[in-house]
Amino acid sequence: MADSTPTPASSKGRTFVRRTASTLGLWAVVGAAFASQRAWAYFALIAVLAILSTIEYFSMVRAAGVKCFPRFGILLATVYSLALGWFFIFHHPAGSFGGRELPDGLDTLAIFIATAGAFTLQLRYSIKGIEALQAVALNVLGFVYVAVLFHFSARLVFVVPGDSQVPGAVLLLWVIAVTKFTDMGAYLTGTMIGRHKMIPHVSPGKTWEGFAGALFFAQLAGCGLHALCPQDLAILGGWPHVIALGFILALLAVVGDLAESVLKRSLNAKDSGHMLPGIGGALDLIDSICFTAPALYFYLKWVLH
Repeated sequence: MADSTPTPASSKGRTFVRRTASTLGLWAVVGAAFASQRAWAYFALIAVLAILSTIEYFSMVRAAGVKCFPRFGILLATVYSLALGWFFIFHHPAGSFGGRELPDGLDTLAIFIATAGAFTLQLRYSIKGIEALQAVALNVLGFVYVAVLFHFSARLVFVVPGDSQVPGAVLLLWVIAVTKFTDMGAYLTGTMIGRHKMIPHVSPGKTWEGFAGALFFAQLAGCGLHALCPQDLAILGGWPHVIALGFILALLAVVGDLAESVLKRSLNAKDSGHMLPGIGGALDLIDSICFTAPALYFYLKWVLH
């Protein structure tokens, strides 16, 4: 997510050009997946981003000199992605909305394997203070934070009932639009008129003016897309819920961005990677969605159902 930290004008210009080019390239890839209307294309895009983000997470941890088990973490994220793909694309498990949902206990089983596996690997090494617990905790955190949370975006695609291979495609587009417009609103407003620091000890570039812009842009995207596609977004339950979700998701998008800032600052990393010039890595791209997609899923499941 964007950070409006003050930079020289020339650097701002280069960053803007790189960021724009990366954004256009990303939207081309996302647009191709959406246009295909193929379940495998949606899931492949989500799975690739989840696995790349997991690789970046463990790379940051290792680069900081902190002990962890990256091969196990990356392997588990990959198997988890493939398992979800198999259930959603081939098994078609029935859900409470009439769409598809994962079997009860699958996530609990995956988190159990992440925890038990990390402890088992730690048994090969001697105990040096808190290092052993840090290694186990960082592996479990990496799996839950990246693989589990980001794959809620896949659940949104299939939770909606319908005959299409991707009945929740517009719902996924809606949550991505609200999340990224929050990011864009914070960046643009913070860059132009940001004066009052919001949380300088975590992210010096964040301002309260940018936060207000984030809330406004989130409503702009959420209400605008709902007005354009009311039938496709009927699952959202009408305008009061659309507006409420716009605020909830905007808040969580900001929290998701700050959560990654906490991670990067703790590990002394500027970006999670360099895959996307001007933006950073895959984890920089999905950090906010890791918080907004689960929130929308549970809102649908527990508030609107």
